[in-house]
Order: sequence, then structure tokens, then C-alpha cells
Amino acid sequence: MAIGEGGAEMEKDFEAKLRIQRPERSASIAFRAPQEQFTIEDFELGRIYGVGSYSKVVKAKKKDTGNVYALKIMDKKFITKENKISYVKLERIVLDQLDHPGIIRLHFTFQDTYSLYMALESCDGGELFDQITRKGRLSEEEARFYAAEVIDVLEYLHGVGLIHRDVKPENLLLTADGHIKLADFGSVKPTKDSRITVPPNAANEKACSFVGTAAYVPPEVLNSSPATFGNDLWALGCTIYQMLSGSSPFKDASEWLIFQRIIARDLKFPEYFSHEARDLIDNLLDTDPSRRLGAGPGGYAALKVHPFFKGIDWKNLRAMSPPKPAFESKTSCEDDNDDSTWNLTHTGGAPLQQPSLSDGNGGATSSSDAQPRMSRLASIDSFDSKWQEFLDPGEAIIMISKLKKIQKLTNKKVQLILTDKPKLICVDPSKMATKGNIMWSDDPSNLSIQVTSSSHFKISSAKKVMSFEDEKQRAWHWKKAIEGLQHH
Repeated sequence: MAIGEGGAEMEKDFEAKLRIQRPERSASIAFRAPQEQFTIEDFELGRIYGVGSYSKVVKAKKKDTGNVYALKIMDKKFITKENKISYVKLERIVLDQLDHPGIIRLHFTFQDTYSLYMALESCDGGELFDQITRKGRLSEEEARFYAAEVIDVLEYLHGVGLIHRDVKPENLLLTADGHIKLADFGSVKPTKDSRITVPPNAANEKACSFVGTAAYVPPEVLNSSPATFGNDLWALGCTIYQMLSGSSPFKDASEWLIFQRIIARDLKFPEYFSHEARDLIDNLLDTDPSRRLGAGPGGYAALKVHPFFKGIDWKNLRAMSPPKPAFESKTSCEDDNDDSTWNLTHTGGAPLQQPSLSDGNGGATSSSDAQPRMSRLASIDSFDSKWQEFLDPGEAIIMISKLKKIQKLTNKKVQLILTDKPKLICVDPSKMATKGNIMWSDDPSNLSIQVTSSSHFKISSAKKVMSFEDEKQRAWHWKKAIEGLQHH
């Protein structure tokens, strides 16, 4: 069989597995977002919005229309191998039916031999997480507005019988005019009486699986209880806390410690939290999901009349003026064509070698296999097979960036790769040759990282100290990733 014929057979087989069989009661309903016959060459690809275990989301402009989308690219081989087809199918059919101004819209889908593509609404305002990071913390007025818009979305979502299961600042995107959009429905869970058409048995599948992100997971999920609407309300409480303080309420050095704090409800409020903010968060972070504000008696009506939301016009939320955003500081390399060169072999031209990270993008994670969620910060180069030659079989990339290695006389470009082994690898990208590994140690006295600014950091090992500059100002992300693996 010719290579082209093999690729066609693979595409045909995957399409058959992915095909959505609708229940007879809605057989006449057509997809709102059509499956098009586009190819990846029809788009100009820009910067990365996010990276997950089997997908990446990039800015993409359609060449003939100029329309801009957030293009979610999913690797078929990985989806099949990890048995994620049902998650992809569910995300596609759910997004197609949701109709709310606070939910990311799916415009169309297409596929090629190796990848599936979802063209999603582009949110130029970035993530709510970025606003919290840039401002340090938000004012109560700002948090009140964003929380109100999230509540409006969750009321709609729960009203149609869906549990999102991964509400967090990274999945709350801002439109160009500053309003909230909820994204990433890869972990969505339909209830048995859902008003949304879903694939058969979707409401029964893995009802107690652990999905989402450690810091926002409610205690009942850690105790393997079935998913409820209260799961999202707990995550809302964590998100409001993070908006007001700058960090999540159960933050700790490792996922295991985070889980212990969640189970013990080890919750402390900063002194500057108002009484109204404390009371709201306290009622959202109730250990009994049926008593959480919004899920208990009175439902969402009781949540909306909480004193924290005084002054919110619930009927005209989208007409209210959003908070003024903090913009990212510009760097010399900051544009849509960042320093990670696109190589289209990672989409339609060749099989994709993917790191086996889980991130809530449709797959269940656990404390044993989930690293500190740094995959979204990785460069697109981590999906290029050229870096695989520096890894051992089964080894996965946690974080990768092109950095300047600062030396006394010269500065050299290096590709720094952090893997889950764990291992720190320095590669000369011009020669595609390793410059050696930085000696790893779980002991901070033998391996430590010091951040001197948002773009500069030093890695001290037992033998030497190396200074690096990250023009994308992710020095703190490198520190979190390395120390997270030391604690893991």
C-alpha cells in the first residue's frame, strides 16, 4: 500500500470512529458549525494561545476572508491511542449547541490525515489569569464584574444540564471589549436530564473521574463522588478568591499538599478582604456541594442577591462597562510571529510526536501523573519531532523555550528543555546539538533557581551557575516548573 493510501485509510477509519450518532429525537437537527473541506494551508498561523495534552490552540487567519479564529489543533494518533475520542466528540457536539454571549463559539471544523481542527471564536483580551498576574490582584469592583459574568454563564450552563468541571482563570477569556467568555469544554459533563443532545451514554461515562486542575477541585471529587453543579460553584469560589488575592486559596508546593488542604478546608482570608467577599467565598466553598450558594435553597437567585453583588444589573450585564485591562509589557520579540517557527509537518504533513501531559483538555488527570500544569506555556516547538531526538523513549516535555544564555563576553541562543524524567537539557538550535544536561537534583541546595526579574533567572547546580534571559518574561514560570518537579 502506498503512503498516501495508508494516510487516507487512517483518516477514513478515524472519521468513522468520530462520527456522532444522534438520538432519534433530534435526528433532524443539523450542525450549526459545519465540517468544512479546508486545509491548514488555508490559514496564516500566528501565536500560541495554549498547549494541552493532545491539542494546541493557535491564532489563525483565514487567507481568503481575513477572519481570525482560535484554531484548536488535535492530534488524531494521540486521541486514538489515549482513548479520548469520546471526549473530543462530546466537546464538539456540546459547543455546537450552546448559545450564550459568555461562551466561546465554535464556527466550523475540518480535518486532515493527522489532525482535527476546531475554529473557535478568538478572544483578543487574553485570559483572566493574565489580568490577575499583571495587576497582582484585582479590586473588588473588578472581581465583582467578572464574577457576575461567570455566574451568568454558569446559570445558563447548569440550566441546560451541563457541568463544566474546569472553571478557572485560565479558561475565562476576555473579548476585545473586556467581557468574559468561558472556554475549554474538554471536561464537560452532561447530566442525565440534560437539554443538550449528547452522544449515547455520555451522561453515564466516567461519572466520578478526576478532571480539571488541582487547585480548583472540590473535596467531593477527591473522595470519588459523582459530579454535580456544585463542582463549578466551588471552582467559582476559588476563582473569586484568586482574583482578590492574586493566588488560589489552597495553593501549596505540590498537588498532594493542595489536596490535603482542600480536604481539610484549610482556608485563610487576607485581612483586606471585605466582609461581603469573605462571606461569599465562604458560602461557595462549603464542603457540602448541596449547600453551596447557587446550588442550595434558592438556587442562582440566592447567589445573585448576595451583598457582594450590590449594584450589578443582572439583566444588562453585557451592556455594563468592563474593567480597564492591564496590557502585556512589550518586548523586542513580541508579535504574532514569535520566535517559535511554524513547521507545518506538525499538522497535516507528518505524524505528531506529542508529550503525554494531561491538563483537563478532555482527559482525566491524577495527582500521580499531572505535572504543575506548565504545558500551556510550552513553545510550539515541543510538538515538532526535531526535539524528540534529545529525549529518551516515553520521556515528555514539560516546558521548552528559546533563551539567551548570558555569559561574560557573549550571549548565546539556547533551547532549554525541561522534561518529566526530570531532566534539564540545553540544545544549540543552530547546530541541533546538545550542549549538555544541567545536573538534576530534588535537593534545592544542589539545584535551585533564582528569579531576578520577569525575564531573567539563574539556575544554580552543584557545579556551576548559569544565567538566562527569557524575552517572553516567563522567568517565574520556569521557577514554578522546576520547583514543582522537585516537590512532585
